[in-house]
Amino acid sequence: MKKKIIYIVLALVLTTIVVIRLKSNKETTLNRVYHYNKEEAINVQAITLKLESVNNDISYPGTFEPNKETKVSADIQGKINSVLVDVGNIVKKGEALIQLDNTLLKLQLQTVEIQIEGLVSDVNRYTVLAKADAIQGVQLEKTELALKSARVQKATLMEQINKTTIVAPFSGIVTAKLTEEGAFAAPGIPLLQITDISFLKFTVNVPENELFQFKQNQIYSLKADVYPETLLSGKIIMTGSKANIGSSFPVQFSVNNTSDLKIKSGMFGSVQLKKDSDEKHIIIPASSIVGTNIQPQVYTVNNRKAILKNITISNRFQNKAVVSAGLTEGDVIITNGFINLFAGANVSVSN
Repeated sequence: MKKKIIYIVLALVLTTIVVIRLKSNKETTLNRVYHYNKEEAINVQAITLKLESVNNDISYPGTFEPNKETKVSADIQGKINSVLVDVGNIVKKGEALIQLDNTLLKLQLQTVEIQIEGLVSDVNRYTVLAKADAIQGVQLEKTELALKSARVQKATLMEQINKTTIVAPFSGIVTAKLTEEGAFAAPGIPLLQITDISFLKFTVNVPENELFQFKQNQIYSLKADVYPETLLSGKIIMTGSKANIGSSFPVQFSVNNTSDLKIKSGMFGSVQLKKDSDEKHIIIPASSIVGTNIQPQVYTVNNRKAILKNITISNRFQNKAVVSAGLTEGDVIITNGFINLFAGANVSVSN
């Protein structure tokens, strides 16, 4: 019985100690928590609104493409004796690019030339004999036909020999080398890629309700993203007749590249459209907007207090928003210092 009483007393003592310790920890924690004073002024940054002109410049992104690009292949088969160019070389139209082995063709040409030489002599001799009725005219005719056939054979061989020298189909830059000396060339197998970027094509996708802004053969200003300081001129050469995904239409421009050809195929750019307007609006930084997309709001300052106002946004551009309702010229709106800010809070405005 005594042991039971001792156990009960010990349990009560331990419970009391735990309760006292928990209460002490709670008081310590509460003392460490920062209690915000809602009457204390919150330091914020603000601006005074004024009417501004909206920059209506519009840009449409697009991609630069080469004016012409092709993979060069051989017209006849043969072993590649030499590749005369490398990637990055600038070539002119008609310049030799690859030389195929033409040794056998040249030997065949020599044989045909010897045949032609003999046939010419036969024709001259048979002509004299035929006039003297020493031979039948049919023999002269057969020899003349054989001479014509040999000459056609010679022209064919010369054309084949010419085709063993593969030339540039147009002026441009070698952008891919797909073969080496000693390889075998055959019709349809690409050997080199030639790209012409002296002129470029630039394509943008325009929504159908904005397509009216683009007129055939009209000149527009373009820029490459990597060279924003370089202004290019582009003429519309094609407006798509079929919409793509999103009901937008491709509009293509022909663009003169710079003299140093620094605009490359595949670079991104934009076409610039300017709209002149004298109308002025309330324009605020997008970072000053709170609330939701459905109901945007801003904090204004009135008598050193933060007032939460509903606004209507008519347009957004870059990092700004055009306000059509809810604010007027001269209003002061908070642009920074939103931590702990609430409607009716006391505020201290700093520039």
